Amino acid sequence: MTLKSKLPQLGTTIFSQMSQLAVEQQAINLSQGFPDFAASPVLISALADYSAQGLNQYAPMPGIAALGEQIAALIQRCYGRSVGAQQEVTVTSGATEALFVAISTIVSPGDEVIIFDPAYDSYAPAIQLNGGTAVHIALTAPDYRVDWQQVAAAITARTKLIIVNSPHNPTGMVFSRHDWLALQQLVLVHNLYCISDEVYEHMVFDGAPQLSANNFAELAQRSFIVSSFGKTFHVTGWKLGYCVAPATLTVEFRKIHQYVTFSSFTPAQYAIADMLKLHSGQVQGLAAFYQQKRDSFTTLLANSRFTLLPCQGTYFQLADYSAISDLDDVAFCRWLTIEHKVAAIPLSVFYQTAPQSRIIRFCFAKQHSTLQAAAEALCQL
Repeated sequence: MTLKSKLPQLGTTIFSQMSQLAVEQQAINLSQGFPDFAASPVLISALADYSAQGLNQYAPMPGIAALGEQIAALIQRCYGRSVGAQQEVTVTSGATEALFVAISTIVSPGDEVIIFDPAYDSYAPAIQLNGGTAVHIALTAPDYRVDWQQVAAAITARTKLIIVNSPHNPTGMVFSRHDWLALQQLVLVHNLYCISDEVYEHMVFDGAPQLSANNFAELAQRSFIVSSFGKTFHVTGWKLGYCVAPATLTVEFRKIHQYVTFSSFTPAQYAIADMLKLHSGQVQGLAAFYQQKRDSFTTLLANSRFTLLPCQGTYFQLADYSAISDLDDVAFCRWLTIEHKVAAIPLSVFYQTAPQSRIIRFCFAKQHSTLQAAAEALCQL
């Protein structure tokens, strides 16, 4: 028997490849986006307590009521928007599941979906699996701003959806109010839907406002807004996220969600609900926490031959290595991992058609000692 692949052009993700190479080479892993420090002891204790209480069976399909209520309260605090916890909030097994289900809810064969490169690598495969076509608009260094006139020109009669990501992985770009208003205008004028990937929403630096599709009422009414507790509480392995959408869209979203994962990690839902209710300061302090790490990392690399690009949010730092090597970015990352024991991610893998540049991505969601050790090696290049 010969199975015809639905994704013949894809293999193992670059994140898995580089993390595996880092393990093999005993290299410092600044490639895959996960912290190497512990989550809050309060959160870990709550997880153990709820598990010990026997809350280890299926949660309700949309998520436990207590967590839905705390998500609604968080959105009210951060963005001043009132959402219905029962009708408009769905807890998912990570943000990637939420993105897949939202894309599956909207996209039908023949539809076009606008995405911005460099783009998170789950978008295009989900679009393809649902019979759609990803229309790639490339953002360019150094600031990776969106040209909304270019976006307008890319919209056709077949365009169904725009996917945005702010704060943006991998570039660290953050939408301004002008960007959100321009997006809202295009969505309304052309009768489109929006998926707003906001998994780094609480990591906005330098005193800039924390803006979201939640802030723009008409956009929010046509949007699936996706967030991640794994990013917010340093527990990426828990795979717990959520999607906020108007009730009519949520009904359709849940029809698919119930046959993808049905429900998500039960004791973790209770633990996260407690954190949001009793320890919300951790969320409020996340921007300052990661800004300090960004600033520390950039200071440590000040004497290196890398040129660091602007980072307005997330926990990623782009670096141009043109002064160091003529290798392409994939080869450079392998060389860096094998020869200098620091793993990074090549930027070209986030593009459909990669630009002629030599830029890689470092993750600075690490202990200071990790960043310091990595910087020592990088400054020797």
